[in-house]
Amino acid sequence: MTAESTVPTPAGQPRETGYPAVSVMPPRGSSAGFRFPLRRPPARPRSPLPLLAADGSAALLGALALTGDRRGALLSAVLVAASLLLLPRRAGRVTGVLDELPAVCGRIAVVWLALAALVAAYAPHQALTAPTLLLGFVAQTSAGLAGRGLVHRRWRVRLLHRPHAALVVGPAPVARRVAAALLRHPACGVRPVGIVSEDPDGVAGLPVLTTGEEVERALIQNGVREVLVVHPSVRLRQGPLLRALDESGCAVREVDAGTPSHGCPERLAGFSCRRLFPGSARPDGAGKRALDVTVSAALLLLVSPLLLVCAAVLRATGGPGVVFRQERIGRDGRPFTLLKFRTHRPVDAHEAATRWSVADEHRMPWFCRFLRRTSLDELLQLWNVLRGDMSLVGPRPERPYFVAQFSQTYPGYAARHRMRTGITGLAQVHGLRGDTSIEDRARFDNAYIDTWSLWQDVCILLRTAATLVRPTGS
Repeated sequence: MTAESTVPTPAGQPRETGYPAVSVMPPRGSSAGFRFPLRRPPARPRSPLPLLAADGSAALLGALALTGDRRGALLSAVLVAASLLLLPRRAGRVTGVLDELPAVCGRIAVVWLALAALVAAYAPHQALTAPTLLLGFVAQTSAGLAGRGLVHRRWRVRLLHRPHAALVVGPAPVARRVAAALLRHPACGVRPVGIVSEDPDGVAGLPVLTTGEEVERALIQNGVREVLVVHPSVRLRQGPLLRALDESGCAVREVDAGTPSHGCPERLAGFSCRRLFPGSARPDGAGKRALDVTVSAALLLLVSPLLLVCAAVLRATGGPGVVFRQERIGRDGRPFTLLKFRTHRPVDAHEAATRWSVADEHRMPWFCRFLRRTSLDELLQLWNVLRGDMSLVGPRPERPYFVAQFSQTYPGYAARHRMRTGITGLAQVHGLRGDTSIEDRARFDNAYIDTWSLWQDVCILLRTAATLVRPTGS
């Protein structure tokens, strides 16, 4: 399996020459953007069971302070359950016990204080004394930190003997410096196996990868699971490549190889680093789908009388055929049939598939214009959401003709199809509706996917609802 490699230069745009970079073009006929055609099992996340065992054992030890009276068994069960729910789980890079000390102490203190408040409220005659609280807190904290220390030590030893293979992407001088630092500090658990750059000079025998085929071969042969980006401009010029590496199972991190950066959650051989695409593995998960089904079903029941009224008025003013069906492109480039109220009758199928917008059509009946201005014509897409074709929040779906056109013209447009399309999205709540910049839409959509969270979906839905009182049309 190979991938084409070339140097793409968009029409009318001069090629930048500030630093060397790998240029990889997507395979022909791909509608979902560039991706490595790898057939390797996904990386298994570090199991939380050792930490759960350590925290559970510590909670049981702390509960020994309660065994001297009748309420001991029940309170012990509550204490263990609350501790396992509240204590932090480190799924990322291995840290030390001292790094976790504030969080562990704070959350165990919250558990014991909540337990004391619960007993005082429902059994004031059996309230926990201050010595009991202090003894239990100290016992659980000490045991928890000791257990976590053993778990982290075991993980560090494993990383030292079996480090994660990594590629370093960026300008050759900076990449060489970062790779050399990682090789000098094997305890960080990352072993560079190649530098992605056009510079022919390697470091410490590391190969320099200059084509997509070479990058793909390195991924397969070395089992690469880490990609380190060592220059901010790499994110702009090599966005499709980095997203493809992320989708292939690699953890893509940006390493600050210059001045120290504040707020970076991780350190690697002394360099500050942060995870790129932190939400790439989560969109379209169970939580998002549950929100879609719950809200779309409730809204369909709530607005069903309004839908019937709209359908009746359209039938009376425009004749039969009140529902408009059109093929759109959804997740991973799969087509689906989108539903809307018919507000315009195209001349033929070609116009329906290729005409960009009819929002300013003066011949449109007054009720159709009203539906467009208020976005009521989009309500039928709640059925698409309930069926699973779409999500409530996500990039807006487009017709195949424009998807092919925009994917060739605007970098990052095809990457929007990494998740389900939506009725509304981050681009729409920022005013990017109708005849607005496609490049801006693609940027907002990809930013939404890269930073996805369920709370962000809720915020976008609330902002969308707020815009209904001042509709602008679409």
